[in-house]
Amino acid sequence: MVNCAHPTHVRPTLDRAAEEGAGWLARFAGFRANASAKSHAELDESPELDRGDPAALAREVADLKRRFGLRVVGGGCGTDAEHIAAIAAATATGG
Repeated sequence: MVNCAHPTHVRPTLDRAAEEGAGWLARFAGFRANASAKSHAELDESPELDRGDPAALAREVADLKRRFGLRVVGGGCGTDAEHIAAIAAATATGG
């Protein structure tokens, strides 16, 4: 699993691994997304929580689930009930 990252931060690495036929992708089964697309450094310096866009996050998580066959998805830092509900709805309907 990947934990504590935004989908836009890990997607390039996952896409490159898929293009290269990386064997470890067969073991990649889950993703817990951070709400914010800001870098960890930006968040460390931020005086307030950036909750991001729950609907956009849900679409991005659903896309990762579909593209990489993930079996476990959920929220990480900065997510709340709204994020989780959006992720659940997006992944249940296929995005």
